[in-house]
Amino acid sequence: MDTYMSLAAYGDDAQEALAAAAREINRLERELSRTIATSDVYKINADGAAVVSDETAALLQSAMVYSEKTGGLFDVTIAPLVTLWGITTDSPRVPAQSEIASLLPLVGSKHIHIDGTSVALDSGCGVDLGGIAKGYASDRVAEILKQYGVTGAAVSLGGNVYVCGKKSDGSAWNVAVQDPKDTSAYAMTLALTDTFAVTSGGYQRYFTGSDGRVYQHILDPRTGRSAETDLLSVTVIAQNGTMADAYSTALYVMGEEAACDFWRQNGGFDLILITADGRVLYTPDLADHISQKGAGYDFRQIST
Repeated sequence: MDTYMSLAAYGDDAQEALAAAAREINRLERELSRTIATSDVYKINADGAAVVSDETAALLQSAMVYSEKTGGLFDVTIAPLVTLWGITTDSPRVPAQSEIASLLPLVGSKHIHIDGTSVALDSGCGVDLGGIAKGYASDRVAEILKQYGVTGAAVSLGGNVYVCGKKSDGSAWNVAVQDPKDTSAYAMTLALTDTFAVTSGGYQRYFTGSDGRVYQHILDPRTGRSAETDLLSVTVIAQNGTMADAYSTALYVMGEEAACDFWRQNGGFDLILITADGRVLYTPDLADHISQKGAGYDFRQIST
């Protein structure tokens, strides 16, 4: 998961619920990590094919669906390019264009072949569930908290937030959206309950290349390079954490105009875009949920 996580819950069995949730997150790490040699994902990438759990197969199927819906802008087969850039390592680098070009043909969900629980990849391909695993983990945590009957909970798995019920004082949860221009501050807070809120943005992880340019960790599957977008961050609010995770990444790569069009055409979620020119765009249903608006931003509602 490679991120800081916090979990809080209220209720008679809250302690047991949190312990069970932590165990589930650790279990998913062992099953979905690219770097743990016993994981399903590691085996698929190492051998080119593997028999995996029903859960892993289903998550890969979901990833392929989200890839199709976003025109390939969310794609778990970007793994070879992630490795090339060294994004998840302590020594990232800017690869030569020839290196990138040689790997681009390996990107695309068409390279994944699933038959029941048998998963095979085309030669040279690999999968990385980093853009969807935390969202799926938050879905699983939500199910566990419900099973234990917690009266209220707030879970943050990096940029993936889940809130349910209410705080101990009976009020809704305040979910803060980080200010991409000043990560020690918030751009706004949202009064939410019983929903997932997932934020993606290039400010969360980046490095400066030898050429002096800043390269963000989110790659554009079309170019194999850091996404060039007019957005600073995207927050997707939805009833499905896995979907919210995938969409937040894809819509960030799309940019403002395409992201707004995607929301209009697909619906089923709410959206907040923070643009590079200082605007905050939000979908109409969020109008009464936004508070503590950050100074310096122009808040505008997205037209339907």
